Amino acid sequence: MARRLRLPRLLADLPAPIRWLALPLALTCTVVVLIGSWSAPEEIGTPTPTGKAAGYCQALAAALPQELLGRARKDPSPASPYVAGWAGGSSRIVLRCGVDRPDELNGEHAKDLSPTIDGVTWWTKKLSDGGYRFTTTLRLANVEVTVPGGASDNPLDPVAALNPAVKANIPS
Repeated sequence: MARRLRLPRLLADLPAPIRWLALPLALTCTVVVLIGSWSAPEEIGTPTPTGKAAGYCQALAAALPQELLGRARKDPSPASPYVAGWAGGSSRIVLRCGVDRPDELNGEHAKDLSPTIDGVTWWTKKLSDGGYRFTTTLRLANVEVTVPGGASDNPLDPVAALNPAVKANIPS
């Protein structure tokens, strides 16, 4: 006994050519919605450090690893000695050197507890995407590392991996 495929009443009442177009039309609409919901990559601002800070940042750029926690280095375009990135999957870990001191550190957040890794203190800010932005404090050039949500099991892992290069090239 063959089972007969039952169409929903609404589709059964439509003429055959329209029923045949229902599935391709639904798939096309789904694709259009998905493509429309994708956002453009976040614009990464390039800092412009001056004086000794620029020299420290250039030394840091030369010391950064080509791979970070299994992610290949892919610097944002246009290339800058003050910005580095490591791509993996749909997210990118970004380091920027020579950024301004975060305004939040001038207010009530100045007393927040910040993790210190081997003598380098990183101020932490939780981002709306579930990621974190870490900024060095008490260094002659501010270094910022942005770790998007889901980029690492522990958001401090990329910071810990970059910490030796920061400590060696950006004095306190």
